Amino acid sequence: MNIEDLKKPFDPSLISWRVGATNKDKTKGIALAYIDARDVMERFDEVCGLGNWQNKYSHANQKTICDIGIRIDNEWIWKSNGAGDTQVEAEKGAISDAFKRSAVMWGVGRYLYDVQNIWVELKQVGRSYVIANPNDSRLIGALEKAAAGIRVIEEPKEPVRMFEAHDIQVLEDGIEECQSIEELKAKWTTIHSYHKAGRLQQHDYESLEKVKDRKKGEM
Repeated sequence: MNIEDLKKPFDPSLISWRVGATNKDKTKGIALAYIDARDVMERFDEVCGLGNWQNKYSHANQKTICDIGIRIDNEWIWKSNGAGDTQVEAEKGAISDAFKRSAVMWGVGRYLYDVQNIWVELKQVGRSYVIANPNDSRLIGALEKAAAGIRVIEEPKEPVRMFEAHDIQVLEDGIEECQSIEELKAKWTTIHSYHKAGRLQQHDYESLEKVKDRKKGEM
């Protein structure tokens, strides 16, 4: 038994994705990689053998604790971790999460914590939101980097939503409705800040600027 084999990356086809943080309108979210508990069990069976590992559960501070023991040189070595209830199938979810977190203590799937945060498109399914395209090439690339030991550290940020045609029309109408130079200056300061934030395409910004200059000339 080579205990280091527990740390080997899983076949990418076994990795699933769930939604982490989202933007305000829930059109985009961070994709988080995870492995199914059954595949974690298969890894322990494969590396340790059926008779050389075991697990047990207990409760502490309203959390489910899972202890995983591996027999090494005829001595049982234990590592543990815990989880609280999940929103779906609370008790079952807590048991599964506690097991997988305990397995991470042995190195199983630990590299998944190093997968780069990627913002992806979401779609609504019932009352929940899921990743629209779990086969996004960016996710596959991030997974491959983590599996190769390449850590990409970044601060997760909400993606910038570009102004669309109806948004541009609203901004243009806002310029037209200005009744004074001061009001026009204030409106343009706001539009300029949108442009600096990368929310306005250059041609849209220039188009709005022409509307602003014409309006200024009329005052």
